[in-house]
Amino acid sequence: MKIVTWNVNSIKSRLPHVTAYLKAVSPDVLLLQELKCLEEAFPLNGLDEVGYHVALVGQKAYNGVGILSKRPVDVEYRILPGDAGDPQARYVEAVIQNARGIVRVASIYLPNGNPIETEKFAYKLAWMDRLIAHVRTLLTYEDPLVLGGDYNVCPTDDDVYDPEGFAGDALCHPETRARFRTLCYLGLTDALRAFHPQSGLYTFWDYQAGCWNKDQGLRLDHLLLSPQAADRLTASGVDKGPRGQEKPSDHTPVWCELADD
Repeated sequence: MKIVTWNVNSIKSRLPHVTAYLKAVSPDVLLLQELKCLEEAFPLNGLDEVGYHVALVGQKAYNGVGILSKRPVDVEYRILPGDAGDPQARYVEAVIQNARGIVRVASIYLPNGNPIETEKFAYKLAWMDRLIAHVRTLLTYEDPLVLGGDYNVCPTDDDVYDPEGFAGDALCHPETRARFRTLCYLGLTDALRAFHPQSGLYTFWDYQAGCWNKDQGLRLDHLLLSPQAADRLTASGVDKGPRGQEKPSDHTPVWCELADD
């Protein structure tokens, strides 16, 4: 079972890239972030030919998350629990049946949090606290769980090309990193790091200053697995191909594979 997460930075702008990726790679599940459209404006017609079930939480011009699956999806949450009044479309969670039962997946678009001296950083930290609380509950179900998305967190200095330059950024702030560690210490496995411990492994390259050509990147996109999912983890990686295409997203797909047998 191949599960991919990808911040597409506007589904309408990146639809040809997404459709081509689905045809070429054929993942079982694709978790999308930063759709930047309402649900009714999502280009379903463009995905009909590749045959995926779709679950979406949209927002006009900002945010937006989705789950594309070869198998039917049963959506359980369309907002991260803990603040029913949160208007931002940043979380969708669903259960998917596979050969071994169910797999629970969530597509996450965690707040950026910059600038740190504003309410945006406080919102980021509060959102992470809500996520930690919710994951504590999810782990009691003992289901295979995959939490994929753009976390807007560089967990360590190995995940950023310029640690000193980003030391005060919300992506690398000590409070941000501490909450990410708390999340992982609940018992989650970083699927990418399970196979790729080296530094310089990035999932995002800014459009500015030639960052892509210079490989000046950040590792912001993560797949975190419950013990039941981690026991089935057979491979993971970063697919840099889409980032090198014309008019790409500034993020590229991150994937993992879980054994079905």
